[in-house]
Amino acid sequence: MASAKVLIVSIFLSLLLLHGGHAIQTDTVLTSNAVSGTAASPTVDCGGACAERCRLSGRPNLCKRACGTCCARCNCVPPGAYGNYEACPCYAKMTTHDNNPKCP
Repeated sequence: MASAKVLIVSIFLSLLLLHGGHAIQTDTVLTSNAVSGTAASPTVDCGGACAERCRLSGRPNLCKRACGTCCARCNCVPPGAYGNYEACPCYAKMTTHDNNPKCP
């Protein structure tokens, strides 16, 4: 009878420890996601934003390709067909090897 009680108590403690370990692991994952900001940063539809940005371009395919690269790196595209770089500083600061503006 005493051995049955010891067995039940040991099983209960084992389950309690397993549940506690799982809670700690889940809390760690939630904390790391909150710190890295993966869930909080919205993504931009680069295809749609670049189509709007390049709609008046004389070379739309070239414009969309460059815009897509810039959008993927910066996760933003300035509004309108030209200018408005202050809305996306990362987009404005990107340059080619010759220090020409990379992003249309």
